[in-house]
Amino acid sequence: MSTLTKIDPFQPIAIKSLKLKNRLVMAPMTRSRAIDAVPNDMMATYYGQRASAGLIITEGIAPSPNGMGYARIPGIFSPEQIAGWKKVTEAVHGKGGKIVAQLMHTGRVGHSANLPAGARILAPSAIGVEGQIWTDAQSMQPYPVPEVFTSEEIQTVIQEFAQAASNAVVAGFDGVELHGANGYLLEQFLNPNVNTRTDAYGGTVNNRIRFVLDTVDAAIAAIGKEKVGIRLSPFSTFNSMPLYPEIWDTYELLVLELNKRDLLYLHIVESSARNVEEGQELLATIRKSFEGTLIANGAYTNSSLGGALDERKADLISLGVPYIANPDLAERFQNNLPLNTPHPETFYSADEKGYTDYPFFKN
Repeated sequence: MSTLTKIDPFQPIAIKSLKLKNRLVMAPMTRSRAIDAVPNDMMATYYGQRASAGLIITEGIAPSPNGMGYARIPGIFSPEQIAGWKKVTEAVHGKGGKIVAQLMHTGRVGHSANLPAGARILAPSAIGVEGQIWTDAQSMQPYPVPEVFTSEEIQTVIQEFAQAASNAVVAGFDGVELHGANGYLLEQFLNPNVNTRTDAYGGTVNNRIRFVLDTVDAAIAAIGKEKVGIRLSPFSTFNSMPLYPEIWDTYELLVLELNKRDLLYLHIVESSARNVEEGQELLATIRKSFEGTLIANGAYTNSSLGGALDERKADLISLGVPYIANPDLAERFQNNLPLNTPHPETFYSADEKGYTDYPFFKN
């Protein structure tokens, strides 16, 4: 009976053509610093500080004005935005890092006060999110009931993702991650509780995964399969996404189809799935079904990530909040150094406090 060799998280690894410094990934995290939706020098500093991660995945970036549901999130659909992102990628590459752009359309998760003039809240069906959302102009506001995508508008948004992927490459990114998790647009099509369509994009499991696959295929056509990753979050109820009986069937079929496309990676948010036995079994099935690089995310620590790698549950581990507070997280983990304390009250504010001012470790 063979014994798996232990994996050193801090040794270099290649995924496709990307040569990474280590197996630690900075997870995508909304930080709300993009004033007027344009990446700025402060953001370039922030990402550049964290370039010792094996791979950085950016905060969610809107592929179009309609996708900008939150206050101060960046886009990648205008020349000014592309130029702003060039500063970010140059800062990361200048320190030997790698960075991919997470493309996030918020769909029904948004408010008109957060959108540019003329933009609309669109979703698979006219089913709103419960609760309220922050707007800079009007403070907390109830989520509106979204407008329903027409068939033609679905094809338009798919092409907006493809154009955003092309724009990301122009901006110097090493690839893109399509955000199919956490209740945003791609996942909205997957869930029959918020997608009640009766056309080719709703109803059966095959139809509900179609939008995700069509978007993946459009991005591949635009920039190549070796530059396209995707993030999924099975069993998550974030952003009013109720559980449904076909979760297993939906993700099993989706991952089988994604495996055929030989993507850069599959990024799985594990936290919700771990809480139920069926979810744990699904995670194991996904690991068996997906033959490419798998990134796992789920409150991993320096003491727990090694086990996941050693047991081949994942190839890379992504970490969120620890990277907010510790720009040199890889070095701290590798040398068992103490971590900075994060300050959640500044996670989504508009200035450098709690953003670029966390210190590097000093002996």
